[in-house]
Amino acid sequence: MEGINYNRGRGGGGRGRGGRRGGDQNQQYHQGGGRGGPTGAAAANQPPAQQLGNRQTGVYRPPSLRGLRPTIPESGESSGRGGDGRGVGGRGAWCGSGRAACVPDQPQRAPEPLPGGEQHQQYHQGGGGGRGGPTYAVAISRRPAQQSGNRPDYGQKECYRPSANQGVGPTKLDSGKGSGIGGGAWVGSSGARAPAFVPDQLQRAPEPLPDAIPDVQSLKISEQPHPSSPLGSIDKNLMPVERPDRGGTKSIRTVNLLVNHFPVEFNPEAIIIHYDVDIKSEIPPKGRFGKIPKSSLRMIWDKLCSDDPTRFPSSKTAYDGEKNIFSAFPLPIGNFKVELSDGENMRSRLYIVTLKHVNELNLCKLKDYLSGNLLSIPRDILQGMDVVMKENPSRRRISVGRSSYSTKCNQEDGLGRGITASRGFQQSLKPTSKGLSLALDYSVLAFLKPLPVIDFLKEHIRGFSTSDFRRWRREVMNVLKGLQVTVTHRVTKQKYTIAGLTDKNTSNISFDVEDPEGKDPPKTTPLVAFFRDKYGKDIIYKDIPCLDLGKNNRKNDVPMEFCILVEGQRYPKENLDRDAARELKGMSMALPKDRKNRICEMLQAKDGPCGGDTIQNFDMPVVKNMATVAGRVLEPPKLKLRDSKGKMIVSSVDKDKCQWNLAGKSVLEGKPVERWALLDFSSSDRCKLIPNNFIQNLKKHCKNLGIHMDDPLVRRFTKMSDFKDVTELHQFLEHVIEEANEKGKGRLQIIVCVITKTDPVFDYLKWISETQIGILTQCCLSTTANKGNPADFVNLAIKINAKLGGSNVELNEWLPRFKSGGHVMFVGADVNHPGPGNFTSPSIAAVVASVNWPAANRYAARVCPQDHRKENILNFGSMCLDLLQSYERLNKVKPQRIVVFRDGVSEGQFDMVLNEELHDLKKAIYEKNYRPTITVVVAQKRHLTRLFPKSQGDGGSSSNVPPGTVVDTTIVHPFQYDFYLCSHYGSLGTSKVTHYHVLWDEHNFTSDELQKLIYDLCFTVARCTKPVSLVPPVYYADLVAYRGRMYQEVMMEVQPPASEAPSSSSRASCRASFDEKFYKLHPEVENTMFFI
Repeated sequence: MEGINYNRGRGGGGRGRGGRRGGDQNQQYHQGGGRGGPTGAAAANQPPAQQLGNRQTGVYRPPSLRGLRPTIPESGESSGRGGDGRGVGGRGAWCGSGRAACVPDQPQRAPEPLPGGEQHQQYHQGGGGGRGGPTYAVAISRRPAQQSGNRPDYGQKECYRPSANQGVGPTKLDSGKGSGIGGGAWVGSSGARAPAFVPDQLQRAPEPLPDAIPDVQSLKISEQPHPSSPLGSIDKNLMPVERPDRGGTKSIRTVNLLVNHFPVEFNPEAIIIHYDVDIKSEIPPKGRFGKIPKSSLRMIWDKLCSDDPTRFPSSKTAYDGEKNIFSAFPLPIGNFKVELSDGENMRSRLYIVTLKHVNELNLCKLKDYLSGNLLSIPRDILQGMDVVMKENPSRRRISVGRSSYSTKCNQEDGLGRGITASRGFQQSLKPTSKGLSLALDYSVLAFLKPLPVIDFLKEHIRGFSTSDFRRWRREVMNVLKGLQVTVTHRVTKQKYTIAGLTDKNTSNISFDVEDPEGKDPPKTTPLVAFFRDKYGKDIIYKDIPCLDLGKNNRKNDVPMEFCILVEGQRYPKENLDRDAARELKGMSMALPKDRKNRICEMLQAKDGPCGGDTIQNFDMPVVKNMATVAGRVLEPPKLKLRDSKGKMIVSSVDKDKCQWNLAGKSVLEGKPVERWALLDFSSSDRCKLIPNNFIQNLKKHCKNLGIHMDDPLVRRFTKMSDFKDVTELHQFLEHVIEEANEKGKGRLQIIVCVITKTDPVFDYLKWISETQIGILTQCCLSTTANKGNPADFVNLAIKINAKLGGSNVELNEWLPRFKSGGHVMFVGADVNHPGPGNFTSPSIAAVVASVNWPAANRYAARVCPQDHRKENILNFGSMCLDLLQSYERLNKVKPQRIVVFRDGVSEGQFDMVLNEELHDLKKAIYEKNYRPTITVVVAQKRHLTRLFPKSQGDGGSSSNVPPGTVVDTTIVHPFQYDFYLCSHYGSLGTSKVTHYHVLWDEHNFTSDELQKLIYDLCFTVARCTKPVSLVPPVYYADLVAYRGRMYQEVMMEVQPPASEAPSSSSRASCRASFDEKFYKLHPEVENTMFFI
């Protein structure tokens, strides 16, 4: 770690004395160390003792910031008083002087008295280190302690953790002495030394001696937060909080589960050597500046290993295909020449492979992290081990991202039109509380079959014939352009990219052939004759164009019949026809039993991660049986509804699916629909709406649900093709609203739109109504409307009711942890990114927040564009402030507690959420007299963990884990606060649980409380009568972000780029799509649930 400076000389004094005495309880916070402790700069970072509440006098509690990480200075120099800083520092952490510093601006918690009599405790920070300790930079790299509620310690592997504190804790000293040469932190009466720490990593509290803290678990923490420090000192450099307990305990039953995690063993004494590899052509081809393809880089490295297997043993190395080599064997460094030929009669190319030593990865650090002795995750080690684990599949399978797919094309997996489904897997290494695990999940992807080009065209394009090629030319061009092929008229491994088709047919193409000796002038040669004379190949299809395989202005025209599609070319699933898409989806949604079996088969396959001998050579064997884990099934909440007569009732949900039926019941609060309009866009289609039946059905079902609905004020029958642009549709809607307002006694409430299919007009409709006019809309398909299915009309009615501000259902009991106190606001945040191949469009940030309490079932939303593929929500603070102000206007009070749910971020982005988005939020909303408590939870769906019932009795009726299943042991993080929750009933395929990871918690949730809160919230979604798979704030934020993407697509339609090239006009259009005004919601809509 940069900034480490080991001081030489002798440290200042600082012996602390204390002891038991009768009377009151007294605790002292000792700063400074004995011999060789860190210098004063470290001490200056420590707060003095302070009185908190009406607890003990002179008591200092480390701030309740389990994740506070002090800032590390640029240099390792230290200054100040309390030690002369010339000693060889001891091992004591957090040593310092008696100099005071500011207390972090978070609520502090004081400890309750220890049982019996007066007790004197000392908080020793470094407590007198011996020789060899680090100075300021190392000391402050450790987080101060944070107490978090009345929680027992939860140490893994018999490792002591004082109530989620890190780095500092109370030590009860019988003798009162806390110094001495060689003494480390956590020194007790015996003066023995605590375990040494690794100086370049963040540390956790070492184990105390057994007699040093005999009753530390009896410490109890006040649950009432104390006043924060003055506005302006908002903490940064935060780290995720720790697990507050050993996991939850509440359930209605327990289930035994299998999980697709396979334990990975490793030798903590082993070392993996990391090398940087750079591969370049010795003589770069003229006119070519593109980098070497990834597939070629792999071939070059394999050639080097095969040429010199003694110095470069391939089975002891792992290559990521780009810049990194990881080896279990020391490799020579320097430049090495590799000669590689593309094929027969092809000139060999020389490449220079340059190897540089980067680092030696000591696996003992990973062991320390897994056991909780290091705070910062050793990402470099995990990266190296992950590459090792993927080495065998990457050599034998088709790699797509972090997934690997089979190269075999099974007939039963064909999707038609020259496309096949390939079964594969995704894998990743995960640190868990039981050690390192390999998570492996089944995956299916569509690929092009490696067919001859002409055979592919016959399969892919219905009716295609070479005899009438001119008719199909444009479609052939669209299908083939950009695909890769190999050629068969000569022996070569080279791959070519199809640039297009030749203008002329094959029989009419000729080119100049130069004399190899340069004596004769170039000779014009027909292509047909050239292939016959040069390769002995007679061209059959002379009356169709050739493929243009040239690049960088070099001609390379090859007849189609000599070209074969390269295997492993992914086919976009959005381009599949309906039948193929349905079949692919069916294959991917494998039933739990089938999915589990396929995962185990792929793990043990010869081309799987356990195949070959690479992982054995790295001493990383994998246990080939799925891990077992205990799950708990949470009790579903009871719901408040009304009966058919309007009387409030408490309803229980179905025991198996946890769904509820509205038959014979009413919504809790039905908003009258008195002023609405019907727009039928299906009037000229084959499946056009039967309007009278639709209106009567809708009114009847609304009435049954306790929602009064009048006849529509306006009925308009039109078709989508009538609206060629946004302006025409805008004028049409204005006229409808004007007519309705003339007929009604107030503003039009909602427009019900009936459509036949998804159409760009749908996007126009939503953008115009929600940003320009300010009117709510509800769309439905004409086919659904005409069927008259009661369930469909119930769904339509509850959406309309929620959009108008009604309440469909509410929880009968208060949410856990919030049964008393002020208002609570739930916030959800997500970012929608452009699709693959889009390099210019903005990402769309969406933030939603609840606007009622205690029901917490109505939400308002804000949407904003931001930089392309920027995951950090740049305007998070201002968007939340806007929502908070709306909350205050609606409720006449500000929320005192805020819970933020963040979607779409990976573990590597947790720091961004904590130290950028959370900081931005606090900076935006904090005022002199307003500092709400905040909890931040990340909800992850893009993970590989799948749960399977171990027996039939452990699952539900669909053989999936039952709704409410939670797992917070074994497969969770070694010490951070996370859990897996399946809140929904999985009727199709294998249920995918949501992974919740708590990053910040000022409410001191226990595991039981937070799990129950999230599960209960999943029953409050307004658009269905069942619990959803994702906590509602995130569920809604995802819908809003997608709505923002629709707005952006409308913008591109309104101001289309002049070309695909980055011309000035296309850049101007892209800039326009970043205009926040285009996404600004109309004031009449912004505080409604327009997005459901």
